[in-house]
Amino acid sequence: MYEKMKLSWFSNLKGDTLAGIVVALALIPEAIAFSIIAGVDPKVGLYASFAICVIIAFTGGRSGMISAATGAMALLMITLVKEHGLEYLLAATLLTGVLQIIAGYLKLADLMRFVSRSVVTGFVNALAILIFMAQLPELTGVTWHVYAMTLAGLAIIYGFPLLPVIGKAIPSPLVCIVVLTAVYLLTGMDIRSVGDMGELPDSLPIFLWPEVPLNLETLMIILPYSLMLTVVGLLESMMTATIIDDLTDTRSDKNRECKGQGIANIGSGLLGGMAGCAMIGQSVINIKSGGRRRMSTLIAGVALLLMVVFLADWVSQIPMAALVAVMIMVAIGTFSWSSIKDLKKHPMSTNMVMVATVVVTVSTHNLAIGVFVGVLLAAMNFANKVGNILYVGSEETDDGNARIYKVVGQVFFASSERFGEAFDFKETLEKVTIDLSRAHFWDITAVQTLDRIVIKFRREGTEVEMIGLNEASATIVDRFAVHDDPEAVEKLMGGH
Repeated sequence: MYEKMKLSWFSNLKGDTLAGIVVALALIPEAIAFSIIAGVDPKVGLYASFAICVIIAFTGGRSGMISAATGAMALLMITLVKEHGLEYLLAATLLTGVLQIIAGYLKLADLMRFVSRSVVTGFVNALAILIFMAQLPELTGVTWHVYAMTLAGLAIIYGFPLLPVIGKAIPSPLVCIVVLTAVYLLTGMDIRSVGDMGELPDSLPIFLWPEVPLNLETLMIILPYSLMLTVVGLLESMMTATIIDDLTDTRSDKNRECKGQGIANIGSGLLGGMAGCAMIGQSVINIKSGGRRRMSTLIAGVALLLMVVFLADWVSQIPMAALVAVMIMVAIGTFSWSSIKDLKKHPMSTNMVMVATVVVTVSTHNLAIGVFVGVLLAAMNFANKVGNILYVGSEETDDGNARIYKVVGQVFFASSERFGEAFDFKETLEKVTIDLSRAHFWDITAVQTLDRIVIKFRREGTEVEMIGLNEASATIVDRFAVHDDPEAVEKLMGGH
């Protein structure tokens, strides 16, 4: 137990500490921006980021992953805040947490196995594009100083690691922020800083219970928003966990992560914060800066609170150009550049799934819709491919009065039509044998098609025998087939 705790928390203290500080600095302007998007005070997003980061460090299922207030969640809150106010948002945040905990116990994270690699790649590329696009307002209609500072920041980020000894000891994004802040303070150039994003809180968060009526009407108001927040929050967290799994070559406990996200959101709501989830950008910053253990997430949350409350004067002086440079680095590092080369090698159907996920996610700014479209296309492609792997051959017996049909492949809704069309009902035969030893029946559609085949042959006076049905197929056929039930046969074949 002690060894496991030591590995999870204290085996990478230096890397986790420095990475956590970098993440905290990058979280501050984003938390403020997301608060503005949701229509609430900046402290709502900052307190949420602190609470979620700290709590998820203990309860989450993926070490090294950063969770906080996010833009995807903030977009879902706009109407609720506008129509009902902050208190209802806090109540919706608490309900979101409860629903996520339930999802964890129901093991809904296991559904991630239905998300194909092409969808994950599309999700990653879309997020990289969205992260880059989010920086454009800071690079539009500005003086040349901003571009110079941003380029200098990128030069530091990519050049500093090349220095011997010291280049690997300190995360280059942290060096970028410190150096550019020093340049900004020394030159006094007129560019945007963190302080221009919004007012930083001057006090620690306190326990808050939402002041809303505890009745059915309140539940009906917040439930739709909480359901959307639950789905988007868990989806983004599960996808981010998958990406961090790949980056670190480790595995995460996604059902535990569901529960952890729920507990973290309840904690956020009770401290006056909004709902949040895992953040791909900050998680990548953490990993790229050397963060690997739970300690990096804990330090990110604690450092964020200490900075905005006790070091606000200094933090407010950080130029936005420095943070823009860091986020551009994240966008470049997040994008799967190999996926562009793979477009020539991969099947068209795989490429369509990846591109569709990117296009829908970027155009709607809704990760849930993008992933849903990707999963739907992938499922349709799979069904089409498997449906085409069906062969029905036949051979006539020596006496010419009987025929044996041999079915090979998967019979389900996508292949049942081909299955039914493979039989010749006009041929005059005494007996037909259907050999199903190399076939498998998956659904009711397949069983109904088999019913129609048997019934049509019998109406022509042909005896039908089925052989070789495997146990699983026999179970579904015995349960749902009706070709031996006269009343059901009339109902099934009515009008045919």
